[in-house]
Amino acid sequence: MEAATKTGIVSPAVSEAATSVIATEKKLSGPAPDAKGEKKPVRARHDDKWKIFSGTANDALAKEVCEYLGLPLGQANIAKFSDGETYVQIMENVRGADVFLVQPTCDPVNEHLMQLLLLIDALKRASARRITVVIPYFGYARQDRKDKPRVPISSKLVADLLTTAGADRALVVDMHAPQIQGFFNIPVDHLFASPVLVSHFKELQLPDLTVVSPDAGGVERARFFAKKMDSALAIVDKRRVEMDVTEVMHVIGDVHDRTCLILDDIIDTAGTLVKTCQALLDAGARQVYACATHAVLSGPAIERIAKSQLVECVVTNTIPLTEAGKAEPKIKQLKIGGLVGRAIQSIHEETSVSKLFL
Repeated sequence: MEAATKTGIVSPAVSEAATSVIATEKKLSGPAPDAKGEKKPVRARHDDKWKIFSGTANDALAKEVCEYLGLPLGQANIAKFSDGETYVQIMENVRGADVFLVQPTCDPVNEHLMQLLLLIDALKRASARRITVVIPYFGYARQDRKDKPRVPISSKLVADLLTTAGADRALVVDMHAPQIQGFFNIPVDHLFASPVLVSHFKELQLPDLTVVSPDAGGVERARFFAKKMDSALAIVDKRRVEMDVTEVMHVIGDVHDRTCLILDDIIDTAGTLVKTCQALLDAGARQVYACATHAVLSGPAIERIAKSQLVECVVTNTIPLTEAGKAEPKIKQLKIGGLVGRAIQSIHEETSVSKLFL
């Protein structure tokens, strides 16, 4: 067999300080009361049978989750053969363990998806007791139906691949279409990033706020967000001319002299976002903000956002930002490691995940 060319190794060692923290937390028997007598959330207890691993798609988020939980990140060797084939090896014992595998299927989508499938298979063959795939961004979710003749339902195929590889359950953040849960034949926990986004915009205290859905499909999401923000709701009717090209038609709702917040799940090329922003300003909006869970930001997206009249575009770190994205002052990234960590802890301890919803 040809030697593998190592391109990424996920093998962080537990520092002495982290070991000390884990040893201290192991002694905790329950939540400690704060000054008001209320119980605070407790970091995860040390558990040799509870392990978290990551691919190379978003190593920073996996480390953020582990830091929140007080657990070390599992050691895995991820490399490539000279012809581009992916090679993975789990570098520690996982027999009988409850394993969580963090890997968004972001760009390069196919490579990261293949990594995920191989890691699942490696864990299954290493006798892990349960494998939960934590997919902060579920790629291929936009292909969830046959909207044209002779096209695949790609999200169903990916769900089948994950199940066949050996995943026992899945944790996904803000699926493009909630009904994709039904494509899986395993339990799926659908987590929403709205608690993090709502908290951020409440701190801004934007005056005369109207939450705007950029299309009809996002109305339910926008209505839920508007309710939590105690704000008005508007919808932008758009017509898709061709793939990745949209034409904004008109605004439904009163946005005149109001602060508008465009809410979406994905920002890809930012074409829809910029045109929606312009339509709102043309309708008399005072200023326009935007937020989305997944910052795909492909093609000319960052340049379009920079040239737009958006005040701020807020995203989460389900997908790592490129250097250009980090350098753009209009783009602000929020961390969701704590939210994902709490969901992982609830799944491991067999407690309700619904408490994490607003």
